[in-house]
Amino acid sequence: MTKNLLVELGLEELPAYVVTPSEKQLGQKMADFLKDNRLSFESIQTFSTPRRLAVRVTDLADKQEDLSEDFKGPAKKIALDAEGNFTKAAQGFVRGKGLSTDDIEFRQVKGEEYVYVTKQEAGQPAEDVLAGIPEVLNSLSFPVSMHWASNSFEYIRPVHTLTVLLDDQALDMDFLDIHSGRVSRGHRFLGKETQIGSADSYEEDLRKEFVISNSQERRDMIVEQIKAIEASQNVKVDIDPDLLNEVLNLVEYPTAFMGHFDEKYLEVPEEVLVTSMKNHQRYFVVRDQSGQLLPNFVSVRNGNEHYLENVIKGNEKVLVARLEDGEFFWHEDQKLKIADLVAKLSHVTFHEKIGSLSEHMARAGVIADYLAKTVGLSADESKALARAASIYKFDLLTGMVGEFDELQGIMGEKYALLAGEEAPVATAIREHYLPDSADGVLPQTKVGAVLALADKLDTLLSFFSVGLIPSGSNDPYALRRATQGIVRILDSFGWAVPMDQLVDNLYDLSFDSLTYAHKQEVMEFIA
Repeated sequence: MTKNLLVELGLEELPAYVVTPSEKQLGQKMADFLKDNRLSFESIQTFSTPRRLAVRVTDLADKQEDLSEDFKGPAKKIALDAEGNFTKAAQGFVRGKGLSTDDIEFRQVKGEEYVYVTKQEAGQPAEDVLAGIPEVLNSLSFPVSMHWASNSFEYIRPVHTLTVLLDDQALDMDFLDIHSGRVSRGHRFLGKETQIGSADSYEEDLRKEFVISNSQERRDMIVEQIKAIEASQNVKVDIDPDLLNEVLNLVEYPTAFMGHFDEKYLEVPEEVLVTSMKNHQRYFVVRDQSGQLLPNFVSVRNGNEHYLENVIKGNEKVLVARLEDGEFFWHEDQKLKIADLVAKLSHVTFHEKIGSLSEHMARAGVIADYLAKTVGLSADESKALARAASIYKFDLLTGMVGEFDELQGIMGEKYALLAGEEAPVATAIREHYLPDSADGVLPQTKVGAVLALADKLDTLLSFFSVGLIPSGSNDPYALRRATQGIVRILDSFGWAVPMDQLVDNLYDLSFDSLTYAHKQEVMEFIA
């Protein structure tokens, strides 16, 4: 006879980036727990919202499988003394297995007899085994944790409810300072506390309280609602997968809607508008059928359609404040001169142990000049590289990048073009940040690629030289990502530069601001 098991942990709102990994982790740990305890089951389904993590096990056996396990002990010549009595070695062996010498038998292995015992263990009822569920919940790991009230324990967020049902039977157990039952919480504003009738009624019981517990169902709802907006408004919505996953984990009952902003803001660069909407407000970007940005956005409300017009107005008001900032900085930054901003970089710290950004740029410029000759850049490319290397961090001191740091490099390219810089120079300013992730987009121009290499190489060598060397998983300055970027760029452009030769030559370079050190550690790190 089998039953279905439901375990739901109700918490305060989880950070969006934690929800999906925690849901998967709970499912895996529950599966491991059941397998380790010899409780067979058909399948495991996981659930999550910002305020709950849950798992349902279908067709769970009503008791453990019986255990029959053979254990090999000492050789017979060691197990018996001259009179044929069991020695202390044999007695100690069986005692360690919870058995007696009466259970010993001898089996021949490769021509010699050995002590063997067979341990029989009857399976326990499932309810007894499931008393270990709190240990499963306690074993979940999180990137951050907290403690609350007067408790000494820590968890990702305060726990409010624990529901453990075996079919329709509520099991008694304690986790942290919460006693289990069948009570779960509905939507924070639209729902109320509810009784979960059984493991099988979980989703429907919560749906009545405006909670869609199945994350895939919520995802499908959001996508379908956005598609409906596209069809009714004759627009295209950029459904960014990362943004979709974040929004999915911010809501329990999604309702998508479209808002509007003044067309005057379309004069601001598209990247500024997209960053304001996507990164800061979690809005989806709206375009016309030709791909042009429209003065609209799509957002997802954590609730139903009641009073939706008020919600739309509120979201529009919040967005306008961000767009006003972007418009202001766009116009004000154009009054600045690149030369003045570059001069101020000498007062901006790259790292307190390494020096200023100006000194970092100077070293990168020397490295860029060496690399230009090594990889065979043309005279025009070398000229563009030298100019880019002398100014490429200037946009860090603009108001726009100060407000929207995601736009570093991007605004540098735009402001450089507006200031009359040549296109290869401006492009290199943007591309020197690439790749910005382990599998991110690489620079597409040789000038940008060399500047990116120079910037990353000085970063790597500088931090190592002052003893800021990554250890274990600790890499606060993203030196692994920088090094991976170096390797990927060299490979992408087919620049067959021996790494040991490259590093040796860089250590031969001379700078007023810093002397490179720890070459051996650098080589080992790159390898």
